[in-house]
Amino acid sequence: MTLPTLVLAFLWPTTLITAAEKPNIVYILADDMGQGDVGAYNKDSKIPTPHIDRLASEGIKFMDTHTSSGVCTPTRYGILTGRYSWRTPTLKQGVLGGHSPHLIEPTRETVASFLKKQGYATACIGKWHLGMDWKVIDPGKVGKRISYKNIDPTAPITNGPNSVGFDYFFGISASLNMDPHAYIENDRIQGTLETLKTLDEVNARGFTQPSKPGYAAKEYVQQEVLTKFAEKTCGWIRDNKDGPFFVSLPLPSPHSPIVPRDRFKNKSGLNLHGDFCMESDWVVGEVLKTLDELGIANNTLVVFTADNGTSPKAGFPEMGKKGHHSSWIYRGMKGTNWEGGHRVPFIVRWPNKVKPGTISDALTCTTDLMATCAGIIGVKLADNEGEDSVSFLPACQGNAIPRKGDRLVIHHSDKGIFSIRRGKWKVMFDDFGGSSRSDPRKDDPIINATDLLLFDMKTDAIEKINVAADHPEVIEMLEKELADIIKRGRSTPGPQLSSDFNDPNIKWPQLEPILEQLK
Repeated sequence: MTLPTLVLAFLWPTTLITAAEKPNIVYILADDMGQGDVGAYNKDSKIPTPHIDRLASEGIKFMDTHTSSGVCTPTRYGILTGRYSWRTPTLKQGVLGGHSPHLIEPTRETVASFLKKQGYATACIGKWHLGMDWKVIDPGKVGKRISYKNIDPTAPITNGPNSVGFDYFFGISASLNMDPHAYIENDRIQGTLETLKTLDEVNARGFTQPSKPGYAAKEYVQQEVLTKFAEKTCGWIRDNKDGPFFVSLPLPSPHSPIVPRDRFKNKSGLNLHGDFCMESDWVVGEVLKTLDELGIANNTLVVFTADNGTSPKAGFPEMGKKGHHSSWIYRGMKGTNWEGGHRVPFIVRWPNKVKPGTISDALTCTTDLMATCAGIIGVKLADNEGEDSVSFLPACQGNAIPRKGDRLVIHHSDKGIFSIRRGKWKVMFDDFGGSSRSDPRKDDPIINATDLLLFDMKTDAIEKINVAADHPEVIEMLEKELADIIKRGRSTPGPQLSSDFNDPNIKWPQLEPILEQLK
């Protein structure tokens, strides 16, 4: 990058805020959707996604964006905080449940709380899955997950979305398969509650498997959830059309249970996963239509992405026979450290600032929203905010992200196994992708396989050839880099922050491959 370009990349956000009004921001997050499920990425996709494709044609399509985890909760934490979830004492692996305690500390700055301080109205409408504090009956039985039998659903909920910067919340506490099967508005569960104690009762109630027993509202219908979220989001945007506003729309789809409304069933010609993706795309279309009708599309930044790759519950064998591959050209799927687990569609449309039909190969991460919003507003984040967030704003303007070749992203599997990417190099600290999930079509034997894998992502993004034996110095460099990032409490420049890597009270066996470097 030339010096003038570098200077421009840093000065542009400041220039922007003095030249235009603060933009509205809409962040739409699909649940379990790979790049191969979006027509704008995969020309061979069998799933029509006209509204997501429209975003790509009218904005910028990022080809090398990654979630901070191969599963749901960790990625959502990273999006809102700009920080890797494994830095928390609670979430070294896996996801939370429907009644899990809060994961985001109310004192931590989030995208919502940051924007709220800058005069934004803020709302989260959709799937939360970041924990909230229900009234517990027996405090002695509190852990990462809490049974519905140990909570009082009629009491106010604390430390939920309203406590971390959202003026308004309407949604569900976790995934569609998790209890409680009911809407929550701000700090109260909605509807007439009943208790479904067995799977037979769950099924009789009309909930599709793998839905779990627990509390359910009689008025709650799984197949109507996307419609409800679309209506609530569009209504909230209308009420706040004068802006600026930030609305987070985390969809529960196409995650299982795969329950498209009747109007979408059999419409894809693929399977229910394809139908549910089509309904998810429809929600995107409803939001875009609302922005157009209100005349505020030009100054509204819309992001569409997903929290991780597609789940095997989508039916890979069935779709594969019809020529559809959710992970597109990549190996792996949800939960894994293979590219198909975390390389996701990431599209940004902002008519006032982003050139239509742009394609970017910049290495980016879903943790980057925090720094990007700070760049848009022209306000510097505090040293302990957005520790793992880098602004993708320059890329939106056709400029290189500063230190592009040095950008580093940490991958994290459902089992908490690490993988690290810097520039073109990717090191995996195992030979199985960090997960028990596997896709026979993509999981062909790796050439020169060893217990530790190194890939050149510039020439081998499909992770076919292990070049670890040829570049031991790269492996050593990245092992030290990962250890340093863990110890420093951040992956961005700045003062060292606290880290629990050596806390004897916390079990963290996934650090074993870099124990020497952590000393």
